[in-house]
Amino acid sequence: MAQTRFLPDRGLTTRMTLVMFLLGGLFVTLVVGIMFAVQSAALAMVVGLVGLGIAFFQWWSSDTLAMRAMRAREVSPQEAPELHGMIDRLCAMADMPKPRVGVSDMDIPNAFATGRSPDRAVVCVTTGILRRLDAEELEGVLAHELSHVAHRDVMVMTIASSAGIVAGMVTRGAQYGAMFGGGRGGKEGNARVVGLLLALVVSLVVYAISFFLTRLLSRYRELCADRAGAYLTLKPAALASALQKITGEMASIPQRDLRTTRAMNAFFIAPAISGASFSTLTATHPSLEQRLEQLARIQADLGRQGA
Repeated sequence: MAQTRFLPDRGLTTRMTLVMFLLGGLFVTLVVGIMFAVQSAALAMVVGLVGLGIAFFQWWSSDTLAMRAMRAREVSPQEAPELHGMIDRLCAMADMPKPRVGVSDMDIPNAFATGRSPDRAVVCVTTGILRRLDAEELEGVLAHELSHVAHRDVMVMTIASSAGIVAGMVTRGAQYGAMFGGGRGGKEGNARVVGLLLALVVSLVVYAISFFLTRLLSRYRELCADRAGAYLTLKPAALASALQKITGEMASIPQRDLRTTRAMNAFFIAPAISGASFSTLTATHPSLEQRLEQLARIQADLGRQGA
């Protein structure tokens, strides 16, 4: 974790570390399982390396891919002086390098941060969120996003997704192999089919567990960013108000527009989903109620400190 002035949360950090450890164990289990199922250590290593290569590409190009998906453009201090000024102040408070600043011309009220490192990061807001939030609310949102940058959450989530990427590759390969590669008869052909079926079962189990663990980790990192941003600005109520406005306004956005940004939901400060509950095991974000409860506790804590 980068050394910044964002207040750490040891409890959340411990839980995130445990999830990462479990995901790493799943990755090793999958590679070993492939090796035994298909009797080929070389193939297992190749699959593992290809999966890691895909994850590396996603991490390396995360800023470019995200900006392109949101049809966003980088803006200069001359084009967006108030937005740049706010980010300048927050970066000085957090003692972190300033990321690039982007704006997406979309009515969906949202924001995201991405990039392979703090030096290559970009914080992007939509024109919809700029129209709907006041200065303190927007500052709370930006502090949340800058926390993601400082804590290198894009790298964390990319590493976390590696087991799922490899498992998906193995699942597809085993399906095709079992369907088209079992033509040879005899013991050798039967053994090949059994091996492919074992690889399919192992990869499906690993993919399912990896999926739920990655979503759990994503929810933890959102709570951590809420907490870090609230303590940085000392205005948790402003972030709470921003979250309520953002989620409330989603109902007024056409479903067609929400669908176009579905792939970015894990990056957004709040998912671009209308009329859905985020409290399930598959959610990328904690429920609004859980986030508001945490911010209320922070507000009470700051009140006791100031008394």
